[in-house]
Amino acid sequence: MPFFSVVIPLYNKEKFVENAIKSIINQGFTDYEVIIINDCSTDESKTIASRFVSEKIQLIEHNENKGLSASRNTGIKIAKAQYITFLDADDEWKPNYLSKIYSLITTFPEAKLFATNYEELYQNNVKIISKSKYIPDGDVIIDDFFGSNLGKPIYCSCSLCVEKSVFETIGFYNEKITYGEDVDFNIRANSKFKLAYSQEALVTYTQISENQITNSFLYNKTIPDFNSFEVVAKENRQLKKYLDFNRYVFAKNYKLENNVEKFREIKLQIDFNNLNYKQVILLYCPNFVLKMIRVVKKYFISKGKLFSTYD
Repeated sequence: MPFFSVVIPLYNKEKFVENAIKSIINQGFTDYEVIIINDCSTDESKTIASRFVSEKIQLIEHNENKGLSASRNTGIKIAKAQYITFLDADDEWKPNYLSKIYSLITTFPEAKLFATNYEELYQNNVKIISKSKYIPDGDVIIDDFFGSNLGKPIYCSCSLCVEKSVFETIGFYNEKITYGEDVDFNIRANSKFKLAYSQEALVTYTQISENQITNSFLYNKTIPDFNSFEVVAKENRQLKKYLDFNRYVFAKNYKLENNVEKFREIKLQIDFNNLNYKQVILLYCPNFVLKMIRVVKKYFISKGKLFSTYD
């Protein structure tokens, strides 16, 4: 039985999937299996991925396009290992990623979630690493996941490893959610289990690629039902702040897309005491200001600098 199962959802990533797979093959820690879920790609993704099929790498076919969450769930159910990791087909791991996760597992047996920091890759090979000011350097147990994530997420989906028993307790990725499925899963997982974490950025998280959901409009997308967590949030003040922070993020995006109805719906659910003054101002400012800020932000990103209203 392998120590890790690596699940790769694949849909139309022909320019990236080869490097993603190679980043696994180049790992220093080699006790793993790879499960690639081809979700009915219409480009050459399947052809490219099939070249790597071996005793350690299998390619599974969906008979219809089911989406990211369903692809992950297919891989989870097939996985043989106790520890399941995820790598999107347009992202890459540093060669010591699995070694670091293995170290976290052996160092913190009380944890069932394990993750590292990541770098974001933008156009023209611009890479930006954000470090949480709430978390010390080194390997640690995160005592307050929700308080630590009131800004840039401390990990991305591809820098997370989950003990398989977690899914047996909280369920799988919600296949009804088509935008923000990671937020929903992170709330459920971190509400019940400890997270072992390293600030070392060992994953390259691609921000610009074909068919990337984070670049898609919210129109016709199903987002998490944050209200479903309000009962739990009554016992966890930081979770309540985290819910309102994410409501703010989605509301701002709906406003940018001129979806007035959805913007107002989510805005009414926010306790503004849980936002900072910059976030409150942006929710009330005219749409053209938000669009102008987005243009300025892209300019600074091109220079390797990232600023936000999260801090």
